[in-house]
Amino acid sequence: MIAKNTICLWYDGTALEAAEFYAKTFPDSAVTAVHRAPGDYPDGQQGDVLTVQFTVAGIPCMGLNGGPAFKHDEAFSFQIATDDQAETDRLWDAIVGNGGKESACGWCKDKWGLSWQITPRALTEAFQDPDRAAAKRAFEAMMQMGKIDIAKIEAARRG
Repeated sequence: MIAKNTICLWYDGTALEAAEFYAKTFPDSAVTAVHRAPGDYPDGQQGDVLTVQFTVAGIPCMGLNGGPAFKHDEAFSFQIATDDQAETDRLWDAIVGNGGKESACGWCKDKWGLSWQITPRALTEAFQDPDRAAAKRAFEAMMQMGKIDIAKIEAARRG
């Protein structure tokens, strides 16, 4: 059954490649269906992959091979909460190492231009510290980072 609310992501002919990458990279992710175009369309032909249904960390998505007209930008991102530095490193390195790009404060882009926030739970906890000076120190440390370094966040939080 199709989910009532599904995130639709636009690709330029690479929806299946992207969905397969997400499925192998993120837990609780899978490619669930591939649909081919029943006829020719402006950016493809009958039989080409038109849509791909998949999940990313349990979230239902659809990749649409709509052509080059629209690009991903930072106005939309997936935020993935990580439990430790090993998981943070694995996910960050998978995205950046597969043709992606590093950004700031735990953000990176995959090779299709989709933005990801690889966010350790320790960072979120530091920001919520009742000691607002500790939270500020952790925030200021994060502002200097690309990939989040949990040990540095915790050291900054401790002062």
